[in-house]
Amino acid sequence: MPSKRRIRWAVLPIGVATAAVLAGCTPTELHGFLPGFTEDGQAATNHTDMVAGLWVNSWIVLLIVGVITWGLMGWAAIAYRRRKGQTGLPVQLRYNMPIEIFYTIVPLILVVGFFAFTARDQTILETQYDDPDVEITAIGKQWAWDFQYDGATDDETVWSMGVQAQTDARGDIINELPTLYLPVDKTVKIKLTSRDVIHSFWIIDFLYKKDMYIGKDNFWSFTPTREGTYAGKCAELCGDYHSMMLFNVKVVSDAEYEDYLDSLRDAGQTGDINDAYDRLQNLPGTGGSANENVEEVDH
Repeated sequence: MPSKRRIRWAVLPIGVATAAVLAGCTPTELHGFLPGFTEDGQAATNHTDMVAGLWVNSWIVLLIVGVITWGLMGWAAIAYRRRKGQTGLPVQLRYNMPIEIFYTIVPLILVVGFFAFTARDQTILETQYDDPDVEITAIGKQWAWDFQYDGATDDETVWSMGVQAQTDARGDIINELPTLYLPVDKTVKIKLTSRDVIHSFWIIDFLYKKDMYIGKDNFWSFTPTREGTYAGKCAELCGDYHSMMLFNVKVVSDAEYEDYLDSLRDAGQTGDINDAYDRLQNLPGTGGSANENVEEVDH
């Protein structure tokens, strides 16, 4: 049996090699080649780093488990192969309690560990801001998006309404996509709702998406941390032109954000448009009229 000193000397080079490999990785490689980061590692939101960390670390653990498993499978195939001259079948039933305990306990630890880290991060992601700087309603519809900036200018709601992507013969998009404007470094809370069927609101570089249900609003809170233009799309099959249900997100400075809201107000795009254009005739599972329920709430 090797001494502890020999084990330490064997582990040391492995540790040094691992540290050297990690030190040589670019921020893109350290984040698992995921979108949402610049070349210097700046994240798109305050949550992007956490999501990337959960993804990358999970894959590292799974890769280690995979390498060990593949190695043991290869070793067993070689060590216990049929030798020349052997006949009959090997022993088909043999117990080894330490090994059986090991391959029961280790997977259990892995499952509990993955659950714990996922639950921890999901709790943070799903925690909603009580008093955000910006409140927006994102409305999914077949097959485009409307964005309503609630109480944005002098407590007046302003909005923009979009149409689905239009393409030419080559498949290039030729029209202006619906665009959601967000101020950089400000807390944002988005209310996600649908006018017709289930959609899914996905800003790719933000590394998170949430479904837009019928009769139940979802919410998403985060802080954009880097100015730029980001692509978004519906991630739930919602009909014939699902692939054309695209949008852009522009994270801009405070001044540019306020100028954009003023332009919507000056264009007369004010008021709440969510209920006015709702295509739902009844609330799912209730049999009641959606409009009647809205009136009851108002009264």
